[in-house]
Amino acid sequence: MDALFIEFYHNTGFYLWDYRYLIMIVVGLVFIYLGIAKDYEPLLLVPIGFGILMGNIPVFQGLGLSIYEDNSVLHYLYFGVTQGIYPPLIFLGIGAMTDFSTLLARPILMLLGAAAQTGIFITFLGALALGFAPNEASSIGIIGGADGPTAIFLTAKLAPHLIGPIAVAAYSYMALVPVIQPPIMRLLTSRKERLIRMEEPREVTKREKIIFPIVAFLLCCFLAPAALPLLGMLCFGNLLKEAVVTERLAQTARNALIDTATILLGITVGASTQGDIFLVPSSVGIFALGALSFSIATASGVLFAKVMNLFLKTKINPLLGAAGVSAVPDSARVVQMVGQKEDPTNFLLMHAMAPNVSGVIGSAIAAGVLWSLMA
Repeated sequence: MDALFIEFYHNTGFYLWDYRYLIMIVVGLVFIYLGIAKDYEPLLLVPIGFGILMGNIPVFQGLGLSIYEDNSVLHYLYFGVTQGIYPPLIFLGIGAMTDFSTLLARPILMLLGAAAQTGIFITFLGALALGFAPNEASSIGIIGGADGPTAIFLTAKLAPHLIGPIAVAAYSYMALVPVIQPPIMRLLTSRKERLIRMEEPREVTKREKIIFPIVAFLLCCFLAPAALPLLGMLCFGNLLKEAVVTERLAQTARNALIDTATILLGITVGASTQGDIFLVPSSVGIFALGALSFSIATASGVLFAKVMNLFLKTKINPLLGAAGVSAVPDSARVVQMVGQKEDPTNFLLMHAMAPNVSGVIGSAIAAGVLWSLMA
């Protein structure tokens, strides 16, 4: 009887535990807390946080339970991450939810979304200087785009062994947009600049809205063919939305489909952060470089807006540059929040959505360029 009890005990998590699993369980609980109590990207942090808990329950090898065992359920679900299936599905839903009207009304704001991608390439060079391989450096740099699906998609293609830390870093900084961005925005702008009011945008016709996703897809994918899976689904989703006659498909894409893909991606990415695999020195470097990338992206957008004002007769509010990172719509909301602290009657949210959605396109193009360079 004693031998049976001892054998049972040896198969429990209490016997198999490792301090690294405990650390990651605490991280998972923090993610869940931030998502529920602080309302920081709950649709992302809660699934990822619970996935971290699932991935860090010590299990007996050979039972088909660990995400890294070929015959486990989690491993089959993780296939959608490692093969880049879930991110394009999420982009399809994002496209079906996105209104490009503000971007079409003032296309010059698209430059702010492009400028914010500077952080990706500067961090890529920094990661190379720190000894990361080129494919790893590319995956780390893309964190600066503040676009979780794009970061996961590129990492799955170039450095699948880094999916866990890069995905967690990308989504962590996306959730912390309201904490990270405001100090940078205030540091780089004067009160006079933050008080600038934007002109009301012109009304965009339905025909323009329908033509845009088709033209944008063709132009962007001819420029960066490797971005086709992401931009193709983004533009297709937007076409479904704007065409009206396909509203039923658009409704599915922006609700059931994107929710399902987000749940599966969050749970499996979280589960991949197994303590003995995740807690290595390179993970610390990835988080540090990710923070640098995100900060540079924010600063680049703001500074480029200031440069644009040197040549524009009608000035733009430099705060809009911070919305160039593609954390939709959180970075646009932060622009609104910072602007209204200076003037509660200044409404910047609608204008901030233009660089925000162009940032989504920009990060996908950047990912395509990096992928093609590393291929």
